[in-house]
Amino acid sequence: MNSTSARIAMPFSVKEIGDDPETRANIVCLNNANARETSPLDADKLARMIAEARVATLVDPGAAFLLAFDQSANYDNWNFMWFRQRYGTFLYIDRVVVAEANRRLGLGRLLYEDCFLRAAHLGHHRVGCEVNVRPPNPVSDAFHASLGFTEIGGGTTADGAKSVRYLVRDL
Repeated sequence: MNSTSARIAMPFSVKEIGDDPETRANIVCLNNANARETSPLDADKLARMIAEARVATLVDPGAAFLLAFDQSANYDNWNFMWFRQRYGTFLYIDRVVVAEANRRLGLGRLLYEDCFLRAAHLGHHRVGCEVNVRPPNPVSDAFHASLGFTEIGGGTTADGAKSVRYLVRDL
């Protein structure tokens, strides 16, 4: 059995991120290895984000994580603000990162399905997110389409460096 098939056979579970410094350091490293698709983080920014997040989960500290905010979060991200200006209640998935070595194992889907359950438990009927148009992220486009997200708008940073499509899934 090769190492990939052994890893696929392993059961994965979603857990709260928690306060462990080593876990958080692993999340910062994982995020920053994928900063082109998300944005850079440091330990302080991650701590602030987790404190405001309604959902802050991981599969394994170095494998995958998800952060999501509801409309009441003290969060000034321009994409989050786009949703806040248009919807009274929502859960906004700010970032989902899966380590390259752990892609195609279903970890992103596992985190999203868990997030949908948590959103419903919190009384949310709409989950939103964004996917990069510039720089493009076709894998993320296909993934979100497979989960039933639909496009509802778009936006571009003030400097024009990044453009996104806004997506929602009604629960």
